[in-house]
Amino acid sequence: MERVQIPHAIILTVVQALVLLAVSPLIAGLIRKVKARLQCRRGASLLQPYADLAKLFKKQPVVSTTTSWIFTATPYMVFGSTLTAGLLVPVFASQVPLNFAGNIIALVYLLAIGTFFLILAGLDAGSAFGGMGSSREAIIASLTEPAAIMAIFAIALTAGSTNLSTIVHKTALLDGIVTDPSPHLMAFAALFIVTLAETGRVPVDNPATHLELTMIHEAMVLEYSGRHLALIEWASGIKLLVFLTLLANIFAPWGIATNLTPMALAIGFGVYLIKIAGLAALIGAIECMFAKLRLFRVTDLLGVAFILALLGLLFFYILRG
Repeated sequence: MERVQIPHAIILTVVQALVLLAVSPLIAGLIRKVKARLQCRRGASLLQPYADLAKLFKKQPVVSTTTSWIFTATPYMVFGSTLTAGLLVPVFASQVPLNFAGNIIALVYLLAIGTFFLILAGLDAGSAFGGMGSSREAIIASLTEPAAIMAIFAIALTAGSTNLSTIVHKTALLDGIVTDPSPHLMAFAALFIVTLAETGRVPVDNPATHLELTMIHEAMVLEYSGRHLALIEWASGIKLLVFLTLLANIFAPWGIATNLTPMALAIGFGVYLIKIAGLAALIGAIECMFAKLRLFRVTDLLGVAFILALLGLLFFYILRG
């Protein structure tokens, strides 16, 4: 895989950041639209999340006098770490400029930094709901991170590298990749379950509810308002887009630009939007068909994700042997 030149690398990094920032609210709007249509409702516009973010950015945040600097710094830490993690993932081109740091472990723990600060912020506010949501989020995070790493490792072994750019590039070109679909399907199912858990979607959590007995993510951000809440909501959308990008480009990277010609980049961007929209529609359909699980059943679901990822690894070694 050729090294990206410095001027091209800067441009590609800026464009990828702009794509993540611009497309993430649209994905949230698409999921809501699909849910509304399946429930025989008209639903809000696809552009409604943009209007919500603009409205929140115009409002002054209200900060409790009992909080420390952690509460104020958390929205910026969450937004910055999530966007940085997104720059490590190939979006519409397999050659990510930051591929020297694009290791699976770096990606997972950049996302974990945001989760860690959210947990601290929920405790820092001193509310009962914040502490409840933080404790639940800590349990879920401790189960999703190993499953996510194992799921991507199952594909990393087929590519012979833990670098995300190398994995996507080799998979797109079918360069030394195991063609049997069994490990890929198991790893895909595991990472899809992790995506639902990490982004607070049904059946693990419901982002549209504020019921005190069921909320997890919403409980931690209940004390936020104004631009602080806007940054957290925007970061949540970027995180969902990052996980959908992993699902689309690691397991089905066909159409992604393997070179930096304008035509290849244009085709890669168009195919990327189609794949992401399809996954978003699938999430919307799942949220209409399934109810939220009881909290004590969530650990069972995440255990299934870890087992599927582990089976994907075992199947790889069996097929290779």
